Amino acid sequence: MAARTPETRNRHVDLLRAFAISAVVIGHWLAIVVVHDDGGVHGGNALATLPWSRPLTWLFQVMPVFFLVGGYANGASLRSHRGRGGDAASWLLGRTDRLLRPTTAFLVLLAASAVLARVFGVEPELIGMATWAASIPLWFLAAYLAVVFLSPLTHALHRRAGLAVPVALAAVVGASDAARMSLDVPVIGAANHLLVWLAVHQLGFAWRDGRLRTDFRSTGPMVVVGLGVLTALTVFGPYPISMVGVPGAEFQNTAPPTLALLALALTQTGIALSLDRAGNRWLRRMRPWTVVVGMNAVVLTVFLWHMAAAVVAAAALYPTGIFPQPPVGSAAWILWRLPWLACSALVLTVFVAVLGRIEQRTGPSGTGHGIDADSGNVKTRLRAWAWRALTVGGSASVLGGFIGIALAGQGYHGPGGLPTGALAAYLLGAAVLRITRRRMRGRR
Repeated sequence: MAARTPETRNRHVDLLRAFAISAVVIGHWLAIVVVHDDGGVHGGNALATLPWSRPLTWLFQVMPVFFLVGGYANGASLRSHRGRGGDAASWLLGRTDRLLRPTTAFLVLLAASAVLARVFGVEPELIGMATWAASIPLWFLAAYLAVVFLSPLTHALHRRAGLAVPVALAAVVGASDAARMSLDVPVIGAANHLLVWLAVHQLGFAWRDGRLRTDFRSTGPMVVVGLGVLTALTVFGPYPISMVGVPGAEFQNTAPPTLALLALALTQTGIALSLDRAGNRWLRRMRPWTVVVGMNAVVLTVFLWHMAAAVVAAAALYPTGIFPQPPVGSAAWILWRLPWLACSALVLTVFVAVLGRIEQRTGPSGTGHGIDADSGNVKTRLRAWAWRALTVGGSASVLGGFIGIALAGQGYHGPGGLPTGALAAYLLGAAVLRITRRRMRGRR
């Protein structure tokens, strides 16, 4: 696959995607605190007890990079698909194929594991904690799916208004933050769960079509402005330093995302674009490019299963006494982070070896030239509109299920550990999209 890469491909985008997911995985593992006592196994977050670690989240919170490269890739895909005569519905069916296959496998296996654990007598409270911890990645994947579902609309808006779109979104995010802080009404910021990531995704569109240049005279100001605003908002302003949620904190930068996180995203965008030429030159060498291609082939599997791998590693290492439990933040605790990372990585490697083929076994990225709703034949038009309605309905069901699972929080929510209704909504939507996708491919 690496040898067949077209010369025109921006390989730096693939490198950034692999880097972003790797940094998120390592950051999550480093922050995990596991305690085993008479009450059983408990999980915690090092950020809650180690204030000095919070500035490090400026390095490890790189989900904005994932949305940036998502915008670049989705913009390129949309332009190519429309150039072949495809429509938004057929693009959406093709684009979500790779996203939903590994995600569906993850949710089904996670729920089945919870059922099996209960059959063998594991306490519901422990099952709830384990399934919640394993499903943490769904927060960001739900946001990304929402952004993908909206991409045909937001890309059209980008073609008309360009960089004015992310600027306007940033203004709305800032106003939402101000209202949330002054009025103390948390629900005001709910829209930021989508708006912040849409803004970053729009920057990816702008990168793809050249509105954001990669020379230092263009990227340097982005880094300076982004870092300056981030410092002003957090060091001197009312926003917390941590770019990752801190348990118990009254105000978070990720739940919902804030203007401070958007400033970090601008900083990271400037850095990413400034490295574009150097990254592409380096990746002309076959060895590093082969590694990047291999990582991208299983990138969703790695992201989905990395917290489940940590749960399995914790269950094997702490109750058995294999790993000690030095005080959190002590020199011994920091040193034991290295074998902890190694063991979690080993478990994840097994998961990827077994399950990665599900992500790789995807069909073509498109589903033909589109759903012909403009045909003169009434029957054909009605059928086309029916398939479009199924695409929209299936997408809404998938996203609603995702949101329901993400909002459920820690706890035992049903036989599968996860909220039964939300899981059913997701599976129903995924099934509808799969049937529609196969139908459209059959028309090619």
